[in-house]
Amino acid sequence: MSTKDSKHLSLALAQGRGLLRLSFFFSLFTNLLMLTGPLFMLQVYDRVLGSRSEETLVALLGLVTLLFALYGLLEFARGRLMARVGARFQSIIGPRAFDALLEAHAFKTTSAQPKCSLHDVEAIRNFYASPVLLAIFDLPWTPVFIAAIFIFHPTLGWMAVAGGGILIVTAILNQILTHRKIHDAQGLSTSANSFAMQVQNGAQFVWAQGMGRTLGERWQRRQKDALLRTIVANDWTGSFSAFTKAFRFFLQSAMLGVGAWYVLQNELTAGAMIASSILLGRALAPVEQGLPQWPIAQRARTSWRNLSALFEAIQKQAEPTRLPPPSASLNARNVTLMLPDTDRPVLHGITFFVAPGEALGVIGKSGSGKTTLARLLLGLMVPTRGEVRLGGATLPQYGAERLGELVGYLPQEIQFFEGTIAENIARMSLEPDAAQVVEAAKKARVHDVILGLPKGYDTLIGPTDTQLSGGQKQRLALARALYGNPIVVVLDEPNSALDAEGSEALNKAIEDMKASDKAVVVMTHRPRAIALCDHLFVLENGQAAGYGPRDEIIQSMIKNADNVKSAIKQG
Repeated sequence: MSTKDSKHLSLALAQGRGLLRLSFFFSLFTNLLMLTGPLFMLQVYDRVLGSRSEETLVALLGLVTLLFALYGLLEFARGRLMARVGARFQSIIGPRAFDALLEAHAFKTTSAQPKCSLHDVEAIRNFYASPVLLAIFDLPWTPVFIAAIFIFHPTLGWMAVAGGGILIVTAILNQILTHRKIHDAQGLSTSANSFAMQVQNGAQFVWAQGMGRTLGERWQRRQKDALLRTIVANDWTGSFSAFTKAFRFFLQSAMLGVGAWYVLQNELTAGAMIASSILLGRALAPVEQGLPQWPIAQRARTSWRNLSALFEAIQKQAEPTRLPPPSASLNARNVTLMLPDTDRPVLHGITFFVAPGEALGVIGKSGSGKTTLARLLLGLMVPTRGEVRLGGATLPQYGAERLGELVGYLPQEIQFFEGTIAENIARMSLEPDAAQVVEAAKKARVHDVILGLPKGYDTLIGPTDTQLSGGQKQRLALARALYGNPIVVVLDEPNSALDAEGSEALNKAIEDMKASDKAVVVMTHRPRAIALCDHLFVLENGQAAGYGPRDEIIQSMIKNADNVKSAIKQG
């Protein structure tokens, strides 16, 4: 995990450093207690069997029982400590990663966005709880056990050094040869799962259009590629793991064979021969235990890099000074917006003003930049040049949370979250204000619709809800935009799914906003939506094609002006 750490990750690690030190401290005693077995064998073979003393054997068994019970207790403790280090890391970094990912997806301006997910936090947590980290803690004790073997006989010690060296080289080769294969397999698996999620989200359309078999075959191809890559990666890792295990068994047997030779030559005792074999197994155990778990470490390393890149791309700004409630005046001055990897601006030279109690209609063909302008008015995009001011202050001066309270938004693509209707109107607040929820629903003229449902405001809905029609969902989303009494409301194609009754309810809601000295901005290409607009702003290819009083713009710029006026009157 040797990457350029971000401040967030470093702070999260610092919170668990004390537990890591305690676990490493316990590792000192667990490794010392691992000498219990070899020393017990040494005493049994060299003293108990030689003296045939039953009392000595019973005393040794009692002592060994106590020592191994202590070993088990300490081993359990350090395992639990590591699990808590991972949990503490996730509890600290998880909310920050959630916020950063939310911001990355909202602004869609960071290259780290498609590479990172909350699964990366879980991968690092799993690394802490896995045996591989404990094996790393045990690794510094390998030279101690090998040194103990040297005490019995130098030749056996050099055999242990040579065997340990071969296993270390094997571990290094495993890292070099399998890292890319595991990374590619994980990438393909993620892609297949993402594609499956896309299909599930559009299940109704897929089923209705008979696309299930075709999309299923596409998913199977991706899944097959991912499985093949995963199998290849696991084969490589498994081959190194199998070699390590077999070689260690061979080395222990070879140690017994050579030790037996020296016993026959009277250069070694039988107890020392058995103890050397056990010490060798303990010395090489960290390598053998860590090798099968190495993909977990590699996944954690990749996740660390992903999170570091995310936090470096999303620099968390300090919450700005809370400003007093501003007036409902929205002013765009010479706004130009350039997106990354584009050679011409998406919006250019946009200037308009919406006074309190006024409604501005932004009209234009599809692709003219209406939704982009709406995102800019919400603070989701920062102008390359120019500025947008609300009540005299630029949007960033309010901060995201405060701006969300001041500006309501009805998006073109409506999404609800798993929860009750009341919770969705209250923008998923943990403690919705019932009075404000009902007030917002009444403003959107959807209160009676909600009461008509079996459980009213307590009706559960979600992203794929089928209880409400498209028009009802749009009116419910309007109620969410009006919740909290915002001073500005931005409506993006607010009547795209509304019938005559819904359009009338929308116009009444706009009329109420104007009467309360609030500002309304309506992005639309439908005449009924601009019935209550005082001014019109015409967008064409991201530039202003016209701006002025509604009737003047209709008369001078719209070919079928009479039909539009007639539709407005009907609306």
